[in-house]
Amino acid sequence: MATTISSLRQLTANLPAALGHVARESDVKRRSDEYLSAIRSIKSVDDFIANDRVYRYALQAFGLEDLAYGKAFIRKVLSEGIDRGDSLANRLADPRFRELAQAFNFPRYGAATVSFARTQQGTVDRFVRQVLETRAGKTNEGVRLALYFQRKAPTISSAYSLLADRALLKVTQVVLGLPESTGALAIDRQADLITRRLDIAELSRPESLDKLMKRFAALWDLERPTVPSSIADFAASPRPAALGLELIARIQKSQSGG
Repeated sequence: MATTISSLRQLTANLPAALGHVARESDVKRRSDEYLSAIRSIKSVDDFIANDRVYRYALQAFGLEDLAYGKAFIRKVLSEGIDRGDSLANRLADPRFRELAQAFNFPRYGAATVSFARTQQGTVDRFVRQVLETRAGKTNEGVRLALYFQRKAPTISSAYSLLADRALLKVTQVVLGLPESTGALAIDRQADLITRRLDIAELSRPESLDKLMKRFAALWDLERPTVPSSIADFAASPRPAALGLELIARIQKSQSGG
């Protein structure tokens, strides 16, 4: 069985071809075609929330499918947009919400929002990447986590960005040797532990990020045999969006000084 680092290198070396293959798969293509056809008729946040096909596809594309049940929360994120500094998307530590609000910026552009490439093919490209990462996780969860961390690294601005995303946090814990029990500590305490051990600015440098991923892969294989995980194991693993609204509120409150 290939190691995590060898599998990761093989996949990233042929990433465009791998993404193209996933995009052409019948089920993926069908869902993407349905989304592209339906998104053109969406004129408002209300339309977006009401169209379940568009809503769930978009949330999966932005790694937020596990929060699809929180329609009131997503509605608030989209309705407030990103233009005001105190909007919900700007106050949340997790950058995925701001990315979603930026792509579907109805407060700024109104009905013209869906005419932009980011809401059409850009969202499809995100969806395909999400599918690819999920597939990778069915064989080796470490590869999926590393791919996800690599993709999200440019958006990580603080330790709170890591704490707000369970998949990013899992990679961070492995790399820094932090036990999962640290998750029981106060949010500020966890942020301090990460900040003192990890230079967030280094994540924007390809060489530093590659070194970090090599360390993660080595430690991951050391702690876990590289064997295919069962569907049940995969479903129970730390998924990118598996973050409850309660924890989001805690992080938001901590950052605001409340």
